[in-house]
Amino acid sequence: MVVIVMIIEQVIITWQAANGRLSHFNITAPLYRSLFIIMGVAITTLTVWTGVIGYYFFKQKQFNIAIPYVWGIRLGIVLFVIFSLEGGIIATHLSHTVGAPDGGPGLPVVNWSTQYGDLRVAHFIGIHALQVLPLFGYYIAKTKRSVQLFAAGYFILAIFLFVQAIQQKPLLY
Repeated sequence: MVVIVMIIEQVIITWQAANGRLSHFNITAPLYRSLFIIMGVAITTLTVWTGVIGYYFFKQKQFNIAIPYVWGIRLGIVLFVIFSLEGGIIATHLSHTVGAPDGGPGLPVVNWSTQYGDLRVAHFIGIHALQVLPLFGYYIAKTKRSVQLFAAGYFILAIFLFVQAIQQKPLLY
């Protein structure tokens, strides 16, 4: 599913960019609106698919891997799904910047706004719980509880970054 969705996303993004157009939030013509909707449906499908996998990770009781690793995977999936849905908020606003139009000064590499709130920060942190929490559970955590506490702190950080963006404050202010 990941491969299929990423192919759909990359084909649309590349085609739009190669023709000098925005790929995200582009609703200037029926075709571009349709492409943006296809991207949204694809990524929503991946999010639901990941949620279903998460359900089975919670349902299963026997594992051949360490329990802290299992909990890292479980909670990583939960946070991934939550903050993937936060991406839907970005899409409904047709903008990732809060307090100004997209395209102002941004941080190197990620281009997150340096002057206003940017919803991509919390989205990025939240969806990458899918990697961070299992890695924490595998390499660092010794108990299920330590993974749960780390996940709670990670969730609070992502929520803080979301609220900060909603308040029109940049990541570094």
